[in-house]
This record gives sequence, structure tokens and C-alpha cells, in this order.
Amino acid sequence: MLLMTAPAANAGALTHKLSSSVQLTVDAAATNVTRLGSNFSISGSGVDTTDGTTVNTISTGAITSGIYAPGTIAATQDNPGSAFSFSQSYTQADAIPTSAPTVGAVANFGNITSTAAGVVGDLDGGITTAGVITLTAGGSGTNATGQFVSELTILH
Repeated sequence: MLLMTAPAANAGALTHKLSSSVQLTVDAAATNVTRLGSNFSISGSGVDTTDGTTVNTISTGAITSGIYAPGTIAATQDNPGSAFSFSQSYTQADAIPTSAPTVGAVANFGNITSTAAGVVGDLDGGITTAGVITLTAGGSGTNATGQFVSELTILH
């Protein structure tokens, strides 16, 4: 007797997925600042320095409203007519503000970026039952993103 077996039929699988989305965003107001600090340096050779009160003394200066003021430094040559070098530099700090910065206003900072809040205006978006995506631009500081995804999977 002959036993015959038929191979199993494999119909496979077919999957089709459709998805769509619309994302509408309105940015908030933002201000980012970096306050610059004071920087003071002095160097030299063949000179004596003074803040005007004591020879060979450099002023400790004073800090007012967050700004360092080094005071006046005088340099006198050790041996008149001999070679000498003297260098002094000062970068003034940004003053400490008395209130928070206002969006869009320029405050007293060395580095500031300020962005106004987004305006909704005509910002709109939608998807029809036919899958048509419609996006309408809004005011400044807004974003509209539409997306349609079609996924086809065939298994065998």
C-alpha cells in the first residue's frame, strides 16, 4: 500500500496597516542668558606696583552690584633706564540685575537670547477619512507636522 501525503498548503499572511497623525505645537516664551564675570590680570618684571597706599601692593579692589573694580594700579620702574615690562588688563562683569529679564528686551548681559511666545493665529491641521492631510501655517513660534504611514507585511 502506498501512502501518499500532500504537502501542507501555506496561504501565508498579508497585513496592511495605515496610520496618520497631525502634530501642532506652539512654543513658549524663553530667555537664556549668560552673565559675564570680572577678569583682572597684571604682570610685569623690573617694576614695582602699588595701589597708592603701600609699595608692592596691588589693590584688592571692591565689588559693587556684582562688579569687581580693581582700583588704580601704579607701576614704577625698579632701575630707571633699565629694561622692564608691565601689562594690565581688566574685563568688567555684567551687573547683577534687580529683576528678571523681559522676553524680547535686551538686558545688561554679555550674552542673551530671547524668543517671544508663539502665536496660534491660523495654526490648524486635520486628516480626512480619505487620508488627506491638511496643514495651515500659524504665527511665528508654531510648528505643524503631518504624517501618513503605510505598512505592508507579507509572510509566507
